[in-house]
Amino acid sequence: MGKLVGYARVSKESQELALQIDALKQAGCLQKFIYIDKASGAKADRPGLEQCLETLSPGDILLVWRLDRLGRSMPHLVKLVEGLSNKQVGFKSICDGVIDTTSASGELIFNVFSALAHFERKIIQERTKAGLQAARARGKKGGRKPISKDHPKVKAAKQMHANKDISINEICQTLNISRASLYRYLNIDAKKTEQ
Repeated sequence: MGKLVGYARVSKESQELALQIDALKQAGCLQKFIYIDKASGAKADRPGLEQCLETLSPGDILLVWRLDRLGRSMPHLVKLVEGLSNKQVGFKSICDGVIDTTSASGELIFNVFSALAHFERKIIQERTKAGLQAARARGKKGGRKPISKDHPKVKAAKQMHANKDISINEICQTLNISRASLYRYLNIDAKKTEQ
């Protein structure tokens, strides 16, 4: 039997973690195995979570107070729990009692959530595609408006490119543009120049 590892998170420094930590301890987590973050769930950078995930070994169980404390979104949560499963680590949520991947029924429920998250992604992709097609049918094009030949950056790019002592990378850095933008400014096919 592995260890019980807890993770607690609040969105703001001013918020209290006591409720979550007390619940984790009551569920059997030792204080030394409770990792915390005071950061928005939308932030990818959560050092407490990273430490927590590095600590986990096969047979361990990750315990959270509620699902929303762990994942930024349902797809993110599904990805995290699938990663735990691949490491042979269980996952339990105290307040969401049916979420317990250490039991068959809990794993089934989580797989249903996973399928719903996948379904949601597909629906969003289909809506986006349909919206773009509808916009094109009305004569609208996506993307930025084309830059004119008289734009100062285009003129500067052409002058710098004419000077053979300046490399493509130097031009891009000086003008703060990508290679693709530079080639577009110069009306050059990028594939031909890289061959």
